[in-house]
Amino acid sequence: MAEVTEALVLDALRTVKDPDKGADIVSLGMVSGLVVKGGNVGFSIEVDPKRGPALEPLRQAAERAVDALPGVFSVTAVLTAHRAGPQMPARSGHGHDHGHSHGAPQGQGGGAKAAVPGVKAIVAVASGKGGVGKSTTAANLALALAANGQKVGLLDADIYGPSMPRMMGISGKPNSRDGKTLEPMQNYGIKVMSMGFLVAEDTPMIWRGPMVISALQQMLRDVNWGELDVLVVDMPPGTGDAQLTMAQNVPLAGSVIVSTPQDIALLDARKGLNMFRRVDVPVLGIVENMSYFCCPNCGHRTDIFSHGGARAEAEKLGVDFLGEVPLDIAIRETSDGGAPIVMSQPDSPHAKVYRAIAAQVWAKVGGAGARRAGPRIVVE
Repeated sequence: MAEVTEALVLDALRTVKDPDKGADIVSLGMVSGLVVKGGNVGFSIEVDPKRGPALEPLRQAAERAVDALPGVFSVTAVLTAHRAGPQMPARSGHGHDHGHSHGAPQGQGGGAKAAVPGVKAIVAVASGKGGVGKSTTAANLALALAANGQKVGLLDADIYGPSMPRMMGISGKPNSRDGKTLEPMQNYGIKVMSMGFLVAEDTPMIWRGPMVISALQQMLRDVNWGELDVLVVDMPPGTGDAQLTMAQNVPLAGSVIVSTPQDIALLDARKGLNMFRRVDVPVLGIVENMSYFCCPNCGHRTDIFSHGGARAEAEKLGVDFLGEVPLDIAIRETSDGGAPIVMSQPDSPHAKVYRAIAAQVWAKVGGAGARRAGPRIVVE
């Protein structure tokens, strides 16, 4: 089967012309956020906000052009209407040119992001790839913030793989008092919202990008979060359209990047970190998860995934290293069992590590600058 590459996708998109400008959408710099994974392709088409509603046929034509390529299994094209604002210049040394815009709107000059009423600070827990323990870190970070005295909410933004209902030991469906706003589920003193409360655990979410983004917006803004010091957002893994839209539309006080120590994971973590930087979201620091393994029988330490890579990467990138969490069966068992280790074993060394990380995060976002304004995109 033919391999689908970014170059092939861009060649296909060069056959799609803007009806008003007469040139193809690639040469006009309208294509951004191109992601090719196997035979799955996703990208955004940047348009003027005033033209957005009339350009749905253009979006469909772009999807058809790419879908016709051999080896393509799925295509997701999203119209994004950027508000006016200065652009960040593309960094030198990028190493390739896909023919699409690499600029990102900055916090100055764009439309303000709508704050979530009652929420003082929103912190994203993110990773450049799946399987690094991001959700486990998010759950324990939320519980650690609560243990340190903050009022905390937890939003499971991983639409395709929601895990917070199981991790937080919550079942059932949220209620609505007025038919418009959902009441979050609660356990261990944490308010929680997840797509996992609304669909069966074994039901696949076969949704395109705009549907995912709409669901995320509703779970964020149509939920009665009440008064919170911190809302922890367990972001989807990767740096696709959903992640970028969340970063640009939500007034994030900062992001925490989770990585394992090996080089390939750090490469993906660097991509996630750079995504937040490009949309003017502060990176609060990096957590090294599965940092090392200590045998519970003999105490011998083994660096299964190497060790110290995230600390070195943090120093290289000029961000704080927040801490290292070991690969330990107790962390896995307590998370799978719905009683994360910060809650179920509060005096354990691992719980103390999470609480130390939480203290650093709160020190960075707990001040008057927690609410932030920034660029905004509109998904048509």
